[in-house]
Amino acid sequence: MNKVVQELKKVKIFYIATVEGDQPRVRPFSTVAEFEDKAYICCGNHKEIYKQLSKNPLLELSGMYDGGTWLRVTARAVQDDRIEAQEAVLADPTGPRQLYRAGDGRFVVFRLEDVVALKYNFYAAPERIEE
Repeated sequence: MNKVVQELKKVKIFYIATVEGDQPRVRPFSTVAEFEDKAYICCGNHKEIYKQLSKNPLLELSGMYDGGTWLRVTARAVQDDRIEAQEAVLADPTGPRQLYRAGDGRFVVFRLEDVVALKYNFYAAPERIEE
């Protein structure tokens, strides 16, 4: 399994930061899935995050583990319009299947590319998490 997906599932709730003009925007997320060995996130195309990622696909995700360790992931979001990718995200236990259906025209999935994931704590150098 993709180790970045595993780590994001361990933190359960993570925050995604995007940019809107020169203003950072942050919101909580819990959906992360693996498809074709890559990490995927999702949203609706009516949401502000979709508009922001469409203009600037760079993002950061951050979440806290129990015990004072945290995860930071930087990536580039690449929209994947394949129904198979949407179905994989919806099939994941974290998927928003109560809100969307694959191919409904609103549900959008993004593959995370150029991923750099680091696990931090207060007592040691960051640990790099490889995909």
